[in-house]
Amino acid sequence: MMKMDQTHGPVITDLMLEVFRLNGALLEAGDQLVKDLGLTSARWQVLGAVMLEGAPQTVAQIARRMGLSRQAVQRVVHDLTAQGLVEPRENPDHKRAPLITLTPEGEAAYGDAIKRQDDWASELAAKIDGEQARAALETLKALSALCGATRRPALPSKGKGGAQ
Repeated sequence: MMKMDQTHGPVITDLMLEVFRLNGALLEAGDQLVKDLGLTSARWQVLGAVMLEGAPQTVAQIARRMGLSRQAVQRVVHDLTAQGLVEPRENPDHKRAPLITLTPEGEAAYGDAIKRQDDWASELAAKIDGEQARAALETLKALSALCGATRRPALPSKGKGGAQ
């Protein structure tokens, strides 16, 4: 990891503010991308957290992986359960913390969402220099580590080099 000079504080502040703006834009774009699938960005993220883990997860595990509160994830899981996209299953290790698993409909909705995201990412990639994108990724990873994000387990990579 490269060492950052303290005189770059204002640049880091600008970077943080831009990340906040980007987060809002990504959530809005994600909502539009999957709206007709009956998803929101939050619902898509929860489906992805379970799908990418490859095994049923408790709400607390999903929340830790995503860096969200358990209560926020519980609300989303409740909505996804009502839609028939996830179902709680008995957890042999903890009677009060069911394991959340995707239904076949949930897997299909997630697959459709990822196909759309892949297509959108390809469109964006055609407009951004690859070296700049890699440098931005490394900078954001370094900033995440410094802010304590590494205390949460990372989502597994998708295999093609991108994380979901």
